[in-house]
Amino acid sequence: MKVVAFERSVQGTGASRRLRNSGKTPGIIYGSKNPAVAIELDHNALFHALRKEAFHSSILDLEIDGKAQKVLLRDYQMHPFKPLVLHIDFQRVSATEKVHMRVPLHFINAENSNAVKLQGAVVSHITTEIEVSCLPADLPEFIEVDLGGIEVGGHGIHAKDLTLPKGVSLVLHVEQENPVLANARIPAVKAADTEVAPAAAAAAPAADAAKDKA
Repeated sequence: MKVVAFERSVQGTGASRRLRNSGKTPGIIYGSKNPAVAIELDHNALFHALRKEAFHSSILDLEIDGKAQKVLLRDYQMHPFKPLVLHIDFQRVSATEKVHMRVPLHFINAENSNAVKLQGAVVSHITTEIEVSCLPADLPEFIEVDLGGIEVGGHGIHAKDLTLPKGVSLVLHVEQENPVLANARIPAVKAADTEVAPAAAAAAPAADAAKDKA
């Protein structure tokens, strides 16, 4: 994705406020051993770009005064209650250095699993993104999670069950070595109905026998 920005010479709270009033968003680009550069971007274009999933997880082509460079979105700040982007941060990336990035998960095939088709289970998405490490050229926009084999009462689908693209590895932290991504369970109402039905069936003959004696 391409992002157009302009170098910003005036900084400070007052200058940033004037920028926002004129339909611009202040930002900064840093990293790759080069000095940080203050920038400004068109607010409306940026606001709509932030609504796209790929903008958050892809290598972006940031053009500043006609010169393009590869960057990642690292942070942005929104107004507490207005649809207003207050500030945005980008990090330069090098083609030869690995990056750490949180990538969205796309869940597929849940409707084809036995848990859903035969048991009426509900599949819950516990985690919607996962951190990976790779070279910029290998960074995927998303990772698919195949739920076709998910089972009720099992341990769900874990991070280490993923099939990762070539050159991509998981970044797992000590406190959560193999997090659950999704699980399947029978809804409480359905489970209660299943338990009541056999009990009612067993009670019917007894009731009929009582009527015969009467």
